[in-house]
Amino acid sequence: MAQHAIELILLRQWASYLTIPVFVIDAAGDLIFYNEPAEGLLGRRFDDHGALPLADIADVFVTTALDGSPLPPDELPIGIALLQRRPAHGRIRFIGYDGVARTIDVTAFPVEGQGSRFLGAVAMFWETGAWK
Repeated sequence: MAQHAIELILLRQWASYLTIPVFVIDAAGDLIFYNEPAEGLLGRRFDDHGALPLADIADVFVTTALDGSPLPPDELPIGIALLQRRPAHGRIRFIGYDGVARTIDVTAFPVEGQGSRFLGAVAMFWETGAWK
């Protein structure tokens, strides 16, 4: 793992204990970690590819709105939390590395460190149903 603020290192550790899928994104917009439950939904272990820029997340995971229209990174809940620095929630569809189409709910929030340093964002997500 590249050198990150201690708060992000601790967030990564915390996320590794959770049973809900979690993304951790740094202030530069790089996906720096997702936990084992997320690996099951995404279809690939985090250690198999490492960090991923936010701009690539929507393309790699083929994210769309429920109506099938493409969602650019700044409209994803994690993008809103990162770019607008506010919490966001939404239901989206995506196709993971495993080629499986899923509908998920996502809740994301910005992360600040001591002295109000903006550190990035965290997203928690869970499968809500199949494509219709």
